[in-house]
Amino acid sequence: VAGSKLAIAKALTNLVWAPLTHGLKGVSLSANWMWPAKNSGENSRLYQAVESVSDFACKLGINIPTGKDSLSMAQKYPDGSVVLSPGTVIISSVAEVEDIRRTVSPDLKKVEGSKIIWIDFSKDESKLGGSSFGQVINSLGDEVPTVRDENYFSNAFEAVQQLIKSNLVLAGHDISSGGLITTLLEMCFPSNDIGIDLKFDDFDDDRIKRVFAENPGVVIQVKNAQSITELLEKNGISFKIIGALNYDRRLSINDGPWTTNFQPGFSIDHFREKWFHTSYLFDKVQRPKGQAELRKENIFKQKLEYKFQKKFDGKLSTYQLDPGRKTKSGIKAAIIREKGVNSDREMAYALYLAGFDVKDVHMTDLVTGREDLSDVNLIVFVGGFSNSDVLGAAKGWAGAFLYNPKAKAALNNFYKRDDTLSLGVCNGCQLMMELGLLYPEWQEKMHHNESGKFECTFVTVEIPENNSVMLSSYAGAKLGVWLAHGEGQFKLPKDQALYKVAATFTYDQYPGNPNGSDFSVAALSSKDGRHLAIMPHIERSLFPWNWPHYTRDKKVDEVSPWMEAFANAREWLVNKIK
Repeated sequence: VAGSKLAIAKALTNLVWAPLTHGLKGVSLSANWMWPAKNSGENSRLYQAVESVSDFACKLGINIPTGKDSLSMAQKYPDGSVVLSPGTVIISSVAEVEDIRRTVSPDLKKVEGSKIIWIDFSKDESKLGGSSFGQVINSLGDEVPTVRDENYFSNAFEAVQQLIKSNLVLAGHDISSGGLITTLLEMCFPSNDIGIDLKFDDFDDDRIKRVFAENPGVVIQVKNAQSITELLEKNGISFKIIGALNYDRRLSINDGPWTTNFQPGFSIDHFREKWFHTSYLFDKVQRPKGQAELRKENIFKQKLEYKFQKKFDGKLSTYQLDPGRKTKSGIKAAIIREKGVNSDREMAYALYLAGFDVKDVHMTDLVTGREDLSDVNLIVFVGGFSNSDVLGAAKGWAGAFLYNPKAKAALNNFYKRDDTLSLGVCNGCQLMMELGLLYPEWQEKMHHNESGKFECTFVTVEIPENNSVMLSSYAGAKLGVWLAHGEGQFKLPKDQALYKVAATFTYDQYPGNPNGSDFSVAALSSKDGRHLAIMPHIERSLFPWNWPHYTRDKKVDEVSPWMEAFANAREWLVNKIK
C-alpha cells in the first residue's frame, strides 16, 4: 500500500521542477500494473494496492485516465517450482508546462551565498524500511515511509511550484532511492568544482535515518534563503536549511551551528566514481575492448564548455528573422524525405524561421517526376533511419537516386547549378557521402562507430576556419549539439589538408569523439563550400531549451547559436539570385 503511494509521490516530485500551467490539478497519471495475480494472496494484495492508488489520487485531485496491466508475472518450471515477480505499479505523469525555459535542473549552480534547503512532502517520521540502505545491510525492515497527509503533500507541491514560477530556485532534486545523502551527491556530480557543507543540528531524529530514509521530499538550492523560508512558513511547509556550497569538492557534515568548523568530510569525486562503476561494468560487456576503459577515464574530464561566435547575441532580429512571418520570401528550400527518416519537422521549422519557403519532397515525388527541384535553391537531406538501415545506413536511399532515372536527373541537375546549396544531417550526411556529393572523385563512405554501439549523446564541437557557406562565420566557436547515430565514423584515408573540415569534435578520444572519426571530424563541406555534410543534429539544438546544459546567463536567448547557420544559407542565396 505504501509502495503504491510512494510511486505516485515519486512521479510527482520528479514533475514538480517544471512550471505547470494548472499546477497539481492539471496532472494526469498512467498506472502500469505488473503483478503475479491468481497466486496465493496476490489478488488481495493487488486489490489493496489499486485501492491505495485510487484513494491517494482522488485526495490529491488528479486523474488516472489510462494504464495497462501485466498480471501473469510468475514463472513456473518443470520441477514444479514457481518464481513470483514482486507486485509493482509504475506511474507515469504528464502535465502542461507554461514555460519550459523556467524548468529547474538538478545540478548545483556556482552562486555565492546560496543555501541548500530540504523540504518535506511526507509528514511522516524518517523510516528505513525498504530503503537502499536497508538492502545494503541486509535488513529490509517493516516500517516503510509513506505520505501521511495528502492535503499537506498538495500544499508542498504548490509551494515549490510557486518558487519555481517566481524564478527563486537555482537547482532542485527529489529524494528517493538512496535517501537525502544520495540526492545531495547527485546534485554535486555534474560539476567538477562544487561541494556542500551540511549541518543537521536542527533535526531531532536519528542521523542515520535522516541521511538514508527515502521519505518523499525535495532539496532545493536558493540564493535568497530568507524570502524562500518566509513563503514556506506562510504555507505551513516543513523545511530545514541544511547546507551551503564549498569549492573543495567535499561533502562535509557538522552537527553544530554555521559558525563552527566543518569536518573534512567525503570526497565527492570518489563517490561519483562509485556511482559510475555499475555503468562501467555494463560497458565492459557491451562495448569493444578498450572502449569502456576510455569512457571511464574520460567521461569526467571532457567538460561541456562553450564559446559562441562573435555575431551571436541570442536575438532573431540580429539575423532579420521574424518568427511570425506570413508572407513568402521567394527563397525555396526542400526537405528531402525517404521512408524511415525523422527530424524533418524540426528542420522544416528551422528553415522557415531562417526565411525560407519550405517544400516537403518525398522520394516518391522525385522517382515519379512530380518534383524536379528546378525551382529549389536549398535541399536538405534529413536524419533518421531510411529504409531501417537495411544493407547499411543510407544504402537504400542512395539506391533510390542511383537507379531511378528521374530522381537521378533531378539531383544531378540541381548540383550542376551554381545558385544552390545542400545540407545533409545524420542519415542525410551518410547519404551525401554514399552518393559522393562532396568529393565525387574519392567516394569516401561512413563506417560504424568504433564503440560498436548506437551513440545518442550531447557533445561539443569546434568550428575551425572553413569555407562552408553555413559555418564559416563560426570560426573559433565551440558549441554544444545533439547527435544520434550508429554509423557516424568518417574514414578519411588521405591527408587532412585535402578535406574541407567544417567542424570537429572538441575531444579526440571517446566519448567526446563518439564515433572515432579520423581527425575528429564532425562535418565536411565541399570544395566550393556550398554543400555541407554533418553528423550532429543542429536542427535539434536550435533553442536554448534543446540543450541539456546551456550557458546560464544566456537562457533568455530566443535561439541558440545554430540558428546562424540557416540564416547564413538564406543570406548567401539572396545575394546570389538578386
